[in-house]
Amino acid sequence: MRAAERREQDRREYNAFLSECPGHELLATLSDKWVTLVLSALADGPLRYRDVSRTIPGASQKMLTQTLRKLERDGLVTRTVTPSVPVRVDYELTALGQSLLPVQRAIKSWAETHIEQVHLARKTYDHAMADAP
Repeated sequence: MRAAERREQDRREYNAFLSECPGHELLATLSDKWVTLVLSALADGPLRYRDVSRTIPGASQKMLTQTLRKLERDGLVTRTVTPSVPVRVDYELTALGQSLLPVQRAIKSWAETHIEQVHLARKTYDHAMADAP
């Protein structure tokens, strides 16, 4: 393979706009609302499963378990099992997971700051669509 062909291949492999790009898959994971909520719940330190569940009351047990497993697989969360009766399971952000927090907090802050503008834009759009021929 020529150098120009290799550069073109590398460009395609790491273009998050392309569905086959590894970054595309990671962006899909990071934009999942349950991932965002779990990362936020763990931001202040380790929590037991039931505490994560209480912090995110809208998450079903299945969804929360799947999300925690996904985050553990991606290296963003660690799961520590302590043998006891009952068994204690704690979840904690890894250094990689911690590195996401500034970005996540900025998005959360933006959403809280601009939610009224978004609601107004939605209302305006919906009204215009209702009146459209």
